[in-house]
Amino acid sequence: MIKNTVVDVFRPDEKISAILYDAIVVICGSLILGLSAQVKVYLPISPVPITGQTFAVLMLAALLGSRRGVMAMIVYLIEGALGLPVFAGGIGPATLIGPTGGYLAGFVPAAYVVGKLAEMGWDRRIATTIAAMVIGNGVLYAFGVCWLAIMTNIRTALTVGLYPFIVGDILKVILAAAVLPAGWKLLNCLKTKDTQ
Repeated sequence: MIKNTVVDVFRPDEKISAILYDAIVVICGSLILGLSAQVKVYLPISPVPITGQTFAVLMLAALLGSRRGVMAMIVYLIEGALGLPVFAGGIGPATLIGPTGGYLAGFVPAAYVVGKLAEMGWDRRIATTIAAMVIGNGVLYAFGVCWLAIMTNIRTALTVGLYPFIVGDILKVILAAAVLPAGWKLLNCLKTKDTQ
């Protein structure tokens, strides 16, 4: 199997083991995303909290790839819809149609896009990692801001759902650009040592 993502590097070749591995990775990804939602800061001007979720979505997508990344997001949304306390903006299915519902819906396509880009090697260099993370953030904001605009209007949606988060997202993109390519270099060094 081609090792396109970090998770693929450790994936066993035997079919049953590989299926079990994928299931564990997807469940762990959903739990990590749920934990990232618990660190939240509400701004007085916005119903959308600052969380670690956008960073977790994009990093998980890069690490897991498109298929497993999407599945982790879907499992996370199901966990939240079933009432597990994994959403930042509330508990249960009502959260999916609340102010943060658009962002939650955006997790799935953002994970797919960033996962696909990672499978194409975009997470191995700083410039392309930055591009992948910016594109992923764009997908998240497209869903989140559009949903807020439907609930309010475009000016309000931009004011409460985009502008307050730009600086934080720039920092998250920089962090991802530092971590992902460095992680690949470390994996390649370890692989080289193992083959010597």
